[in-house]
Amino acid sequence: MELYKFASTLAERRGLILADTKFEFGLIDDDLVLIDEALTPDSSRYWESATYQIGTSPQSYDKQFVRDWLLRSGWDKESEPPSLPDDIVAQTRERYLTAYQRLVGKPLFPRKPRNE
Repeated sequence: MELYKFASTLAERRGLILADTKFEFGLIDDDLVLIDEALTPDSSRYWESATYQIGTSPQSYDKQFVRDWLLRSGWDKESEPPSLPDDIVAQTRERYLTAYQRLVGKPLFPRKPRNE
């Protein structure tokens, strides 16, 4: 719970809501350890707090964007999923990079100054 509280408070300070997340734990020599990714857009839902309203679909910075596209695509969930269009991949990438920058406070790929 302490890890969740820390992450939720950090997200709140950065204008995001940590709506939910999952943690996977295991035992190593009888010690409980975190064994998988944590608090990424793949394992968590981050919502924009400034525009969040109960009963609406909030602006999200996580994989829900891809899930929503798959639902709209008509995929039957039984067959192989359709390939994602380039624009969906690009928009997902931007959402993940935005989440990173908001949470960490700096871009993942800083722009290099131009040498003029």
